[in-house]
Amino acid sequence: MADLKERILVVDDDQIILESLTEFLRLEGYDAIGAASFNGALVALEQHRCHLVLTDVNMPEADGFELLRVIRDRYPDIVTIMITGYGTIESAVQAIKLGAYDYLTKPIIDDEIRLVVERALKQQSLIRENQNLREQLDLRFSLDNIIGHDYKMLKIFDLIEAVADSRATVLMQGNSGTGKTLIARAIHHRSQRRNGPFVEVSCGAIPETLLESELFGHVKGAFTGAVSDKDGRFKAADGGTIFLDEISSASPALQVKLLRVLQERQFEPVGSNKTDTVDVRVILASNRDLEEEVEAGRFRQDLFYRVNVVTINLPRLAERLSDIPHLAAHFLKTYCAQSRKELLGFTDEALHQMQRYQWPGNVRELENVIERAVVLTKNRRIDVEDLPTKLVEAANRPIAAAEGEYRPMSLKAALEEPERQIIEQALRANNWNRQTTAAVLEINRTTLYKKMKRYGLEADPGRRDSRGR
Repeated sequence: MADLKERILVVDDDQIILESLTEFLRLEGYDAIGAASFNGALVALEQHRCHLVLTDVNMPEADGFELLRVIRDRYPDIVTIMITGYGTIESAVQAIKLGAYDYLTKPIIDDEIRLVVERALKQQSLIRENQNLREQLDLRFSLDNIIGHDYKMLKIFDLIEAVADSRATVLMQGNSGTGKTLIARAIHHRSQRRNGPFVEVSCGAIPETLLESELFGHVKGAFTGAVSDKDGRFKAADGGTIFLDEISSASPALQVKLLRVLQERQFEPVGSNKTDTVDVRVILASNRDLEEEVEAGRFRQDLFYRVNVVTINLPRLAERLSDIPHLAAHFLKTYCAQSRKELLGFTDEALHQMQRYQWPGNVRELENVIERAVVLTKNRRIDVEDLPTKLVEAANRPIAAAEGEYRPMSLKAALEEPERQIIEQALRANNWNRQTTAAVLEINRTTLYKKMKRYGLEADPGRRDSRGR
């Protein structure tokens, strides 16, 4: 018996056929409803959620082909089967071209209609499943799913909105683990190419000798082991987006070929004289500063100028401390669901330790730390004891102890943690009274508030005065 939720609309101006076919489908276990005309079918479609429509071709008001066009335009998830007493090859071809699942001629045989309906509903189920998967992908890779409240991330979101629908090449620069892949997917899914393929290539993970073939394909016999023709990743991304990660690892010879692809969208597969043309949006990423790579002679200057159309510099997690509580809460929710645990959140001291840590592995490292804590904790809240020992030790290490341990970073980034510590100490010493703290630090209250927000110091772990200061 079929699922009662599977509703079938039967449309036929012959009342005897309409009633008999509707009754047959009900006996088969379907929720079958009938309409005796084109207009009646439109009313039924508006009032009921149908999965399948069985419609006669010849009707007085408008024929079945017109109804098929309406269903195709307004209800694309409904599967339609055409029925006629005067079938021709031409009308069958027309029906299939307009999107009909099948085309049957009268008289209707029970076994035939039973089999066709079963197959058509499986088709409808696949359409619905594909739609659900696409909605899940849209949710997963939407810009709203990228967590960032820090002003640096908000500026990046504005930039993504501005460039997503253009064909401009995008270059992302940032340390490993800062979310370059998420940003690339967000750009793709916000563009007009969202229904096209998204192809990701980690250039640093593919041997240099194979990278050119992987990107552009090869013909049979081009090199040892090339036993057949193979399309490359650029060909696979035709009509969509290709994301080239770790582009700084490309060899000089490959950089020349990349320059041509970016300029002309043309290339030759390895071992071939045939030129292929593709329509792709190119997004590139590097965990090295390409301008420094150009100065060092490791990256072509002309290629750098070509890829440096729109540049997104992704900040390290240590440069967006106010985002740590939001990211941690997101990962906690994710891994609690996977582990079937119910945790209430984090203790203030655990969050404090996470915000003092420098996170060399960036967001990816934070995610791993939260996953580990969820698995191992026996508490209702993630506490300091649930964090890795090395993290806690590094977070509590005095600044002076780091002398001689140089780690490349901008002066602005290096001064952020000391500034945060000074502000927090002053707030604690003054019972989190912002006005008094601002006066002690000799800055105005608005500046103090902005810095508190930037460093995630808005939440007072202790008591505040009646005005929240």
